[in-house]
Amino acid sequence: MTEKIIMKYEDKKDLYTLSGYESTGGYDALKKAIDMKKDEIVEEVKRSTLRGRGGAGFATGLKWSFVPKDSGRPVYLCCNADESEPGTFKDKWIIWNNPHLLIEGILISSYALSVKHAFIYIRGEFREGSEILNKAIEEAQNKNYLGKNILGRNIDIEITVYRGAGAYVCGEETGLLESLEGKRGWPRIRPPFPATKGLYQSPTIINNVETLANIPYIILNGAVRFASIGTPNNGGTKLFCVSGRVNRPGVYELPLGTNLREIIENYAAGVKDGKKIKAVIPGGSSTPVLKFDEIDIPMDFDSLIKAGSALGSGGIIVLDEDTSMVRSLYNLSRFYAHESCGQCTPCREGTIWIMKILRRIYKGDGKPEDLDLLLDICSNIKFKTVCPFGDAAVIPVESFITKFRTEFEEAIKKTIIIPRQ
Repeated sequence: MTEKIIMKYEDKKDLYTLSGYESTGGYDALKKAIDMKKDEIVEEVKRSTLRGRGGAGFATGLKWSFVPKDSGRPVYLCCNADESEPGTFKDKWIIWNNPHLLIEGILISSYALSVKHAFIYIRGEFREGSEILNKAIEEAQNKNYLGKNILGRNIDIEITVYRGAGAYVCGEETGLLESLEGKRGWPRIRPPFPATKGLYQSPTIINNVETLANIPYIILNGAVRFASIGTPNNGGTKLFCVSGRVNRPGVYELPLGTNLREIIENYAAGVKDGKKIKAVIPGGSSTPVLKFDEIDIPMDFDSLIKAGSALGSGGIIVLDEDTSMVRSLYNLSRFYAHESCGQCTPCREGTIWIMKILRRIYKGDGKPEDLDLLLDICSNIKFKTVCPFGDAAVIPVESFITKFRTEFEEAIKKTIIIPRQ
């Protein structure tokens, strides 16, 4: 049986309460951490090979080590709970079902980085989630796990839940900081990076919900044990969100490196109505699509990069043989055109152009030159914007057209009217 980390106490029905969490050893990791030196905690996270679960997969301990120790300014920790990537709903699962695990992870991380005030930036639509977190924070304060003089050890840490306004771009860490400061969520030009100049121009670490939820296990059980669960340089388990044309969609916690086909067939119970798999988006909508014959692949950061895709947030979207790739891409293009913040001209204009061209192909008015035009627009957006949103918007377009070009060409051919001779 796979060892559990996030969901290791799934038989507990009241895990979302403080008493339920404590009954499973909750906050024991915090008690252990405050007896450790701060640098020891950072080194333990480094040795664990924990990589960010928000999408980029950057080494968490290494990211922490970038925070300067002598800046003379306060250090902030921001938990990124602005889960807006289509196909991704793992952070929501943690917040709704095990909020104290996240809070304990934030507290340990804050102690290690000398943070006195941490923020949870939560997606605006997650009203219930923000209420759950605020209740959990109040429970933890009443038990002296956070607030002033934590556990009588002269440690002060406050946590504030901040609801965004529902913008996808605020999942980008500098856009998040701008929004948290009360400004329009326009991503910043980097450098400087948030680790040196982040929230209020102070050193700031930004980690995803799932990333921080792994910290208590690492401290309580050790980096070696955590690293042994996954694959080399990809330690631990991953929450995989499986959606689309499957019989049993949901969140599955499995070791990094679990085969993608196995996840779909064994855990998500295969494709509905006995249909064949046509394609799979492996890590949320902004990761390159895989064809049916490319999905015998380990689901970890390095393996998917080698395969020309990415693990991203672990949002697996399964498309069956009856799925129209033209309609699917048009649907995704509408999302990105709507969510562009408008700061950068290539993204602001280009995403709308992409949507309009795909719409005319889908509606039956496509032109033979449209596909090359779409790829040309993509090349004029990619790597030419302040933040990675532009790249995220063009990746589906490039990968869909490259791998399923014949289907797009057939859709265009059906619209061409041949004049009478």
